[in-house]
Amino acid sequence: MLASVVHGLRRPLAPRATRVPVLRKLYTSPVWRADERWQQLTNILADDNPPPVQVKSMSDAGIELADGQLIPGACIFIDGKIFLWDVPPTQWRGWSEERFEMFEIIVPRPEILLLGTGKAATLPPASLRQYLSRLGIQLDVMDSWSACTTYNLLAEEGRRVAAALLPFRPRPWKKQPTIEESTPCGKTS
Repeated sequence: MLASVVHGLRRPLAPRATRVPVLRKLYTSPVWRADERWQQLTNILADDNPPPVQVKSMSDAGIELADGQLIPGACIFIDGKIFLWDVPPTQWRGWSEERFEMFEIIVPRPEILLLGTGKAATLPPASLRQYLSRLGIQLDVMDSWSACTTYNLLAEEGRRVAAALLPFRPRPWKKQPTIEESTPCGKTS
């Protein structure tokens, strides 16, 4: 009996190197449940809480976020939040450590601060770089668009990153009057 089975398999085998592996077809289909709708593909490497602030583009009008909002002036992105940043209109003239004081109180501090300096990268004064270094923050200086794209990438990776961004065209923030400034003698009506 064994001889007849072996006799049927008497064709010569190809050398090992030229054998073609058997390809198996793999069929997949979405799992449908009566109470759920099919979900679109998601990034499996992303964190459960992706950063809510993502930059889409940058122009003379300001920084456009992925959700369509436009920020016309200087701002700081940190921990998924946006802070308006009051800076002097002339780059580095009149700047002091107080422009970066918020990084003293943030816990945990960012490991990297991306400083976007407008259309071109210009180094800040050495005193500001040393101040941030004493706080344990690595400073990377680049043009604002590069800072935005680098921020998007590092924030998506889950890194502790902040971006301090100057617009292409400097615009001062309009300050809202306080209650004391808007009503005479600080009285409300």
